[in-house]
Amino acid sequence: MNFPTTCPHCGQTVQTEYLDSGIHDLTCPNCQQRWVLFIRKHRFEMLFDLGTRALLMGFAREAVSNFASALERCFEFYLKAALLERAASEHRDLTTVSRELDATWKLLISQSERQLGAFAAVYFSRQGQAPDFLTPQSLQADFRNRVIHRGYLPREEEVDAYAARLFAIMNRLLEELGDAALQVTVLQEREYAAALDRLPGNVTAVFEEHPGMFRTRREQTQPPQLGSPASVPPTPRSAASSAPSPVLNDAAAFQTALRERGTLVAELFGKRKS
Repeated sequence: MNFPTTCPHCGQTVQTEYLDSGIHDLTCPNCQQRWVLFIRKHRFEMLFDLGTRALLMGFAREAVSNFASALERCFEFYLKAALLERAASEHRDLTTVSRELDATWKLLISQSERQLGAFAAVYFSRQGQAPDFLTPQSLQADFRNRVIHRGYLPREEEVDAYAARLFAIMNRLLEELGDAALQVTVLQEREYAAALDRLPGNVTAVFEEHPGMFRTRREQTQPPQLGSPASVPPTPRSAASSAPSPVLNDAAAFQTALRERGTLVAELFGKRKS
């Protein structure tokens, strides 16, 4: 999926393909100058934005696949943030814990049910309550399977309802995480800092925070400093567990976000359907 960015040397708009790493090594076709673009966005955010763009463009079936993938990656995001938060409370090294966590996740990466089980256990441990939104009904698993595995062609209103449900679940998880979400952001910033350190001195680095459907907490708004950023202090357990959970079936929340930020998402990836 392509998106527009601006050459820092000549101001030309350049279309480039989004990369999984978020790091884009670019050469302007107009002035032939090189620059490296760092996008501050987590994978689940990008996937949900791609689903939103597909929905706005009228590609309902394609939107379902992106929304479903976004939810799975949001579960992974929550799990990693919660475990890193616990490690920070124990004053463990963030880089070491992250490496061990990645090695553990590789054992689950090909099996969605194991990932879901791991997430459920971590959620219960942190929140002190069962993840009541993991039922097949709440996740609309039958609808998802009919679309993805059985070739069902959904109506736009069905996809709207599916997106609203998943948006509510993901928004709830981000609210419950609070500042713990910054733990994963710190890791991304450290990866970007390492990549920045490897660049030749004559290559311009540009950091962008593209608009999206979620407002995930960010650790920094300036290019990361080289070195070893400290772990974010853990969110107090009382604050994490006492905050009220957002309503899961609040379709109005998704529609509000769609009005506020959906147009920006559509403009980021292409024109909105007329």
